[in-house]
Amino acid sequence: MRLDGKTAVVTGSSRGIGKTIATVLAEHGANIILNGTTDKVDLTAEELKRAGHNVAVVKGSVASIEVAQSLSDTAVNSFGRIDLLVNCAGITNDMLIIKMQEEDWDSVMNVNLKGTFLCTKSAIRYMMKQKYGRIINITSVIGQIGNVGQTNYSASKAGIIGFTKSIAKEYATKNITCNAIAPGLIESDMTEVLSDAVKQDYLKGIPLKRFGTSSDVAKTVAFLASEYADYITGQIINVDGGLVM
Repeated sequence: MRLDGKTAVVTGSSRGIGKTIATVLAEHGANIILNGTTDKVDLTAEELKRAGHNVAVVKGSVASIEVAQSLSDTAVNSFGRIDLLVNCAGITNDMLIIKMQEEDWDSVMNVNLKGTFLCTKSAIRYMMKQKYGRIINITSVIGQIGNVGQTNYSASKAGIIGFTKSIAKEYATKNITCNAIAPGLIESDMTEVLSDAVKQDYLKGIPLKRFGTSSDVAKTVAFLASEYADYITGQIINVDGGLVM
């Protein structure tokens, strides 16, 4: 599953799942374009460079068309091509819909769904010329089953699922595949603060009886980015320990 000579853009890669995805892809040999909105993305870049990996940084929100275009342009200008786009940037702004304001809805939609659209559109122009591309969108099981207080988030993630299938159909003849990964309950700062009782309650619904890790997601991304997944497109792969089946 080597990716030597390939270039990957990973949005939302300054921390968490995105950072782990970028790190795993770099370890598989890919050049990496990192993206984030804070100085943490520079720290991630330094970590990868110290490990001997080729890295460039584009700072800013993917909800901006200028940032989205810069990600693809930077990949091509820095490393000659863009082979892989991982749309991982995402935010939450949770509350019951009765309390949700228009800006609460728009902020989540702009980053999660519009950002995926903008980054894909900019990358796909280059991928069409190359007659090669791999697009991997990070959605969520919440986009499939919903969740209390997350109407904006679940709608944005459900939108990514439909978007993924449409892109897969539009560009299959150009040797561009598009798939999505739907993580379940992943170990994070949020799960760390949960009480043991709450954790056990969550784990009751997970057949594998553990929370997922960012590495579980990243390894699935590496598979979809590799030649082993050349005949897979338009699929939603749940990385959730069996939570949704």
